[in-house]
Amino acid sequence: SVSICWSVWKMASVSELYDVTWEVMRDKLRKWREENFRNSEQIVEVGEELIHEHASKLGDDIWIIYEQVMIAALDCSRDDLALRCLHELRKQFPGSHRVKRLAGMRLEALERYDEACKLYDAILQDDPTNTAARKRKIAILKAQGKSTEAIKELNEYLEQFVGDQEAWHELAELYINEHDYAKAAFCLEELMMTNPHNHLYCEQYAEVKYTQGGIDNLELSRKYFAQALKLNNRNMRALFGLYMSASHLAASPKVSAKVKKDNVKYAAWAASQINRAYQLAGHATKETKCSLKAVEEMLETMQITQS
Repeated sequence: SVSICWSVWKMASVSELYDVTWEVMRDKLRKWREENFRNSEQIVEVGEELIHEHASKLGDDIWIIYEQVMIAALDCSRDDLALRCLHELRKQFPGSHRVKRLAGMRLEALERYDEACKLYDAILQDDPTNTAARKRKIAILKAQGKSTEAIKELNEYLEQFVGDQEAWHELAELYINEHDYAKAAFCLEELMMTNPHNHLYCEQYAEVKYTQGGIDNLELSRKYFAQALKLNNRNMRALFGLYMSASHLAASPKVSAKVKKDNVKYAAWAASQINRAYQLAGHATKETKCSLKAVEEMLETMQITQS
């Protein structure tokens, strides 16, 4: 597999180390693009050899590979490689907004934020609907720690592009970082309306409601952790969330005896499923035994509320 121990071997080429053809390397890069893998070190290893040794064989694929490798190179602080890719793209696509955005991303990586903003402003002057340039400006505000300004810009952006799910999620994350959980919950509700089968949105919404606290929010939290589990029964984070929210409800003096009894049952079920998952995953390793002991101790706390 091309994904093994990349950083150990620097002297030999990828094709020599793994006995693969350039076609296999090209297909690997395509697969990583299509699946949105952020495995930048591997992309640089494979992509650098492809563009150095096999550029003439790649046809039109070379341009998307230059872009892919450049972004990965920025992640890996390989400005030399990023600059080479950018140079080739500029020669092929002079005046392209997409290439200008890549140039802006390089300036961001070098922390030359003012220059990057000017470049994005120039793109937006030519094309006010260029969403990628607007998002990059918001990313700069976030990188500079200007959360309030980033939130303001993102809200203005969403007034025009209300269907941008990535932007809604980013806004939710910014609100969570600012401890504005009510607004974060609103953003996640927008996401769940358009993606009702996404277990991660359900889980994150449940976490926000749990953090807000109060009986009503805890009940909502438990329901959405349960929904996340229904959508993906292997979501361990949702399983722990179900246990914690049900435990808090069961221990609350403000709930009725029936609600207490129901939540004791939910928490006990969640704890038993957690126990089972650890047993299946670890097969009695030392770390698993410690984890199992912690889970068993959690289950024991339920005995307090069962009386």
